[in-house]
Amino acid sequence: EQAWAAEQQPPPEGDPESSGAEEPGGRSGGRRLRTAFSAEQLSTLESSFRRQRYLGAAERRRLAGRMGLSEVQIKTWFQNRRMKLKRQL
Repeated sequence: EQAWAAEQQPPPEGDPESSGAEEPGGRSGGRRLRTAFSAEQLSTLESSFRRQRYLGAAERRRLAGRMGLSEVQIKTWFQNRRMKLKRQL
């Protein structure tokens, strides 16, 4: 049922999002903080999205390596971008 969970990877060492700090309110949930993409990363992601709305595994790996992001971050960005486009239409 939750096949997506198997695709999640731990954040790279030194990632500010992996601080382990508790969330406000005292909860220490398993959710990551929101990723703040750089302008260059957003430009690359948008350009890839204009070419094709769905990425295959090989393209996702290539983009992740090139941009210094995880494959899960790339996959999630594309999912969110497709939903944004759907809302706009």
